[in-house]
Amino acid sequence: MLNIVIFGAPGSGKGTQSARIVEKYGLNHISTGDVLRAEIKNGTELGKTAKSYIDNGQLIPDALMIDILASVFDSFKDSKGVIFDGFPRTIAQAEALKEMLKARGQEVSVMLDLEVPEDELMTRLIKRGQESGRADDNEETIKKRLVVYHSQTAPLIDWYKKDGKYCHIQGLGTMEGIFADICAAIDKL
Repeated sequence: MLNIVIFGAPGSGKGTQSARIVEKYGLNHISTGDVLRAEIKNGTELGKTAKSYIDNGQLIPDALMIDILASVFDSFKDSKGVIFDGFPRTIAQAEALKEMLKARGQEVSVMLDLEVPEDELMTRLIKRGQESGRADDNEETIKKRLVVYHSQTAPLIDWYKKDGKYCHIQGLGTMEGIFADICAAIDKL
């Protein structure tokens, strides 16, 4: 199976490129935000537990998030692979994902890091906010999200480099050009 972690700061194009990867390679897509909303909407036990954390303004504990991801991962029958979008966000989560996959005889095939300069991220996110009405796509919130990304999430780059799974993708340019670079990286696997 081809298991891909798509990685990058908010606004780097993870969702856009994930959709293209899914279409070309026939992979399943796991977006942690979508998964959590679905579990809560369906009233599953995992969803009820997750909702209690969210309702109290707390982050979902890593162990619970891994249980939820494992449940979704296990639901994919005859899958060619999975794109993990929005997870992991910390080294502890990367270690937990590695263990979850290992228990299933799987591993992360590659971590694709979409690198985009910060001024371009701001431009993209503000534009997205104007077009979509997303409340979290305003300058003040974007700056906070980027600080969190750099302090908590960016250390995963070195972790995946040490694990031999890291692949840098220049996230600036045309969507087609960026996708061509992603395909070149995937096709080498």
